[in-house]
Amino acid sequence: MKKYVWIPLVVVILILLAGLVGLGYFFYQERESNIAMQELAALDKQEMENEYERFAQQYSEMKTQITNDSIIAQLTQEQLRTQQLLEELRRVKSDDAKEIARLKRELATVRAVLRDYIMQIDSLNRMNQNLLAENTRIQNEYDEATRQIEGLSSEREELTERVAMAAQLDASGINMSLLKKNGKTVKKIKDCKNISVSFNIARNVTASNGSRTLYIRITTPTGETLDGGGTVSYENRNITYSIKKTIEYTGEETPVTVYWNVAEYLGPGTYTVSIFADGNMIGSRSFTFN
Repeated sequence: MKKYVWIPLVVVILILLAGLVGLGYFFYQERESNIAMQELAALDKQEMENEYERFAQQYSEMKTQITNDSIIAQLTQEQLRTQQLLEELRRVKSDDAKEIARLKRELATVRAVLRDYIMQIDSLNRMNQNLLAENTRIQNEYDEATRQIEGLSSEREELTERVAMAAQLDASGINMSLLKKNGKTVKKIKDCKNISVSFNIARNVTASNGSRTLYIRITTPTGETLDGGGTVSYENRNITYSIKKTIEYTGEETPVTVYWNVAEYLGPGTYTVSIFADGNMIGSRSFTFN
């Protein structure tokens, strides 16, 4: 085959291969995210099932420790209710968020009722040494079940963190410019009338689409914030921000530019721009001006 025929053919094949690799990586990332969320839901449901089973068993064991027929009847009724809720949970699919939420609320009620009965029985049988030994055995079983549940909780928290990190927005290419009134840039901070901050919200197929509010905080060399008149929650506290802007995020890279009008003297030194969204700091960069 002549060279002018096979060289274009090789180029086309290489382009197709590159496209297939890129498409494969996209589907792999999306698949990993979906798998993580499915595993998280399944672990949450399994943890609830373990708790229902443990509570039903505790009702059964408590009935063997007392002779009060009235309390035994009440425990039997609560045990049957717990078992009924457990069967309902087993029939529910792990992705049925509404039904899972209802059964989680029911579980909290079962836990509170069980706690009350445990307190009553302990009070009635405090002087019974045989019952004390039996309660020790039950406590040991309870601790073992708790350790198993804590293991599931640890896995669930790890998956939650992975999903949250994958869905977090990221601000890159942060730039801070000093402007005159006419929009032209200046080099000295004392000559500027406006501050322009621009950046890009990176592409993220895992993050949810829709309206997102961004908070931009500019701090001076003395550590003070160029105040924009509001606060944003970050790491369990409220901090002041300089500029707020709401964007419509589609999962694709989104450029953002905001402005802050200078109404006070700004001295030379290092200024820091920090960007927040959904309670997280998604980007930060420092700039030094004369």
